[in-house]
Amino acid sequence: MKNDHDVTGGTADGRTRDRVVRRLLEGGSATAAELSRQLGVSPAGIRRHLDVMVADGIISPIETRSHGPRGRGRPARRYALTEVGHQAGPSAYSDLAAGALSFLAEVAGPSAISTFADSRAVELERRVRSAVVAASPQERPAALAEAMTAAGYTASVSQLPTGLQICQHHCPVQFVAERFPALCDAETAALARVLDTHVQRLATIAHGDGVCTTHVPAGPPQEPLPSSPSSEGSAP
Repeated sequence: MKNDHDVTGGTADGRTRDRVVRRLLEGGSATAAELSRQLGVSPAGIRRHLDVMVADGIISPIETRSHGPRGRGRPARRYALTEVGHQAGPSAYSDLAAGALSFLAEVAGPSAISTFADSRAVELERRVRSAVVAASPQERPAALAEAMTAAGYTASVSQLPTGLQICQHHCPVQFVAERFPALCDAETAALARVLDTHVQRLATIAHGDGVCTTHVPAGPPQEPLPSSPSSEGSAP
């Protein structure tokens, strides 16, 4: 089997770029090195594809800070789908997931969807909690945004007169959440637990907004628990 850099035909290029889109749909964002490794494409080849996709408006580069040692170099540049990229992306994965949840609701009832959504939110909470716990109280929202970006949400945080605003520029389950809003509700509850404060979801990509926006009211944050109370057996 040939790697992408061994094939120069337009059809091969299109297949590789479709694979990049699918990877970003599932993972939210990735560096060139990650895509090169995951797709089996040479570093030079993947950068050529990424440059073309950026020029076509399908993806856009983002830069995130790193807490780990990276020497003196700049933070790794990550790539995420634009709105155009989302609209052009393959829908088979989302159709399959939505179909599976519809079947689950028919067989086990609507409460099964809520249970699934809660379980997925607990898993997100587990993935981001350690980064939040390690940060100072003032830095916890920013630490949460960085951890969510690493989890595929391409998140950022900004200061407002009334508090903080966390924006998720990508939703890994956007098209499924359009049909099952319990996914968004459970995710919002997970953010509140991690920050140990009330939060309010103001907008969601699943409902047609450009980004998922969560408001964190002003006030001194409380010390979060070292582990999620829901992780002790309530979710599968």
